[in-house]
Amino acid sequence: MTDQSQPPVHETEEHDELPEQMRVRREKRERLVESEAGAYPVAVPRTHTIAAIREFYDAEGLEPDTRTGQQVAVTGRVVNQRNTGKLCFARLREGDGSEIQAMLSLADVGEERLADFKALVDIGDLISVEGEVITSRRGELSVSATAWTMAAKTLRPLPNEHRPLSDEARVRLRYVDMMVHPEPREIVRTKAKVLKSLRATLDERAYLEVETPILQLTNGGAAARPFRTHLNAFDQEMLLRIALELDLKRAMIGGVDRVFEIGRTFRNEGLDSTHAAEFSMLEAYEAYGDQHSMIALAKSLVRDAARATGRTVVQGRDGSMIDLEAEWREASILDLVGEATGRSLTPETDAAELRAIAAEHEVELQDGWGAPEIVVELFEQLVEDTLIQPTVVMDYPSSIKPLAKPHRSSPGVNEAWDLIINGVELGAAYSELNDPVIQRERLEEQSRMAAQGDPEAMELDEVFLKAMEYGMPPAGGIGIGVDRLVMLLTGVGIRETILFPLLRPE
Repeated sequence: MTDQSQPPVHETEEHDELPEQMRVRREKRERLVESEAGAYPVAVPRTHTIAAIREFYDAEGLEPDTRTGQQVAVTGRVVNQRNTGKLCFARLREGDGSEIQAMLSLADVGEERLADFKALVDIGDLISVEGEVITSRRGELSVSATAWTMAAKTLRPLPNEHRPLSDEARVRLRYVDMMVHPEPREIVRTKAKVLKSLRATLDERAYLEVETPILQLTNGGAAARPFRTHLNAFDQEMLLRIALELDLKRAMIGGVDRVFEIGRTFRNEGLDSTHAAEFSMLEAYEAYGDQHSMIALAKSLVRDAARATGRTVVQGRDGSMIDLEAEWREASILDLVGEATGRSLTPETDAAELRAIAAEHEVELQDGWGAPEIVVELFEQLVEDTLIQPTVVMDYPSSIKPLAKPHRSSPGVNEAWDLIINGVELGAAYSELNDPVIQRERLEEQSRMAAQGDPEAMELDEVFLKAMEYGMPPAGGIGIGVDRLVMLLTGVGIRETILFPLLRPE
């Protein structure tokens, strides 16, 4: 018969010592609960952060064995502990990674409280210590404690060199990984800097941030498979949005000439190092802009974010260095596919010739694909991964981007582009289609594709079309994957950029 009071042991942590260590910690918790101070008090003494103390005294350059006379109360997680007869040492760490040593002596805290510290405090516990800021004989900045308080007793031991987290556990138990490794903590802070920078860049350009619905009636704004749910209040099938586009355009039609949103989007598709089911997107729309103004905006957004994180030069997957401040290449998708295949391609190149090229390069195609779909497949299979330096891939075939305007001077292609950096699509932009009649025709074609079983085809959105019929100004629009931008700046996969990514249940 199992002990139902014990929490379940995850497979990622399973080992012989864990249940016994947890039993001992629960016993210590019971002793603390019965004490006057308790195991989980409402508040504990805290006058300074560890970071503030370090910033001040590290600049002072104190000599070893110095007493500052300053009395403080600090809190932190015990990440290292050493107990001797009359003196105990504990290294405390705050959430930002700042650390300080706490020294507890028999003379300063008394025999009973020193004995309690030895008996009740474990690595991983959150504690408060009060005392004077000093440097030890070895010159280490410390708090010479006169009192200590348990802030929160931990029931599970932290990983260590003998019991490290597996790669899976580092993602599944992200909060534990953050406790013991600086890298995930740094990624969280980097992403926060990126988000702050994106908003600042757009604010400087008079873009207004709005919030639009996550629950939607139709599948629009991108080619992707949606998540489906049910709204009981309306007895209505609903979708989680796959893009922010259509509602932002309605706001622009209403008079918000420069509008943006940073929000969560959801796509019920495969998961890999660059794709997640739930991710963050930035979309922005500018009345009287076009694809060229969106290129300028993309450069500002990416470069400002890189500067904010101190990463204007990053390493590419091929080992080369990517200087985001350098000039970005602009090239048509047909020219890029032509370079890769040694052929001269135009919008008039027919499907038969493209199929022959695909066969020559062992690129598999689906039956029924026309020339536009084959061009895109050739690009994705032969070119995209090779574009390490920033490249704006332009002039997509007209049928591929149904929400973009026809090119003003090149028949057969749209004014649309994708931004590829380090072999990954980072963003896309259009000169936005604003003719409601043509837009209806294109969405009707998409809806026919959906009716024929294409799970990624857009549906006919009468609400959006009605808004367009009131007059949508010429506009440029852009979408950037926030998580992919963080990937570029940190060199990690998409799961590492998302604080708590979706995982298969254990």
